[in-house]
Amino acid sequence: MRDYPRIWSTWVKAPYIKDEHREWLIASACLSVVAPGILQELGIDKAVLLACPEMENPTHYGKIASMIRSCEPGKIVVVTVEGSPHCFTLHASVNEAEYILGRKVDREHYVVLDGERLIRIEPQAVRVARYLHLVDRLVKENPSVLKELASHSLEHKKVSSY
Repeated sequence: MRDYPRIWSTWVKAPYIKDEHREWLIASACLSVVAPGILQELGIDKAVLLACPEMENPTHYGKIASMIRSCEPGKIVVVTVEGSPHCFTLHASVNEAEYILGRKVDREHYVVLDGERLIRIEPQAVRVARYLHLVDRLVKENPSVLKELASHSLEHKKVSSY
């Protein structure tokens, strides 16, 4: 598996990301271990940048906004491990960078479920996830979602059994 650069250690005008029509893949660093095939496939013809908000400063949005402004990528694809609270911040950071810049950024969001299944997530779902009162309402309106959660979340299984 190729050793990709990290967001924090990449110059905002690096030639690697500067091509105006180049797409970027911003991915959880752990994907190279959890789902290397998915990372490799999604990274074809893209500038791949890894990040781990658990090991690095989790406020990537300022750096990402500077990179976007400096290099004008054609599209940004974000992929993380589903259920990881720190990985979620990569999705939120790209949305926040768009807000900081005050313009639309062509982007796609994906999660890898249970280490094997790639699922596309709408950018608006990322925004809603930041507002727990809305998530709470959605869970109350659709309590069956908790059954699906139990099939993926060890945390939910353990807490629900108390």
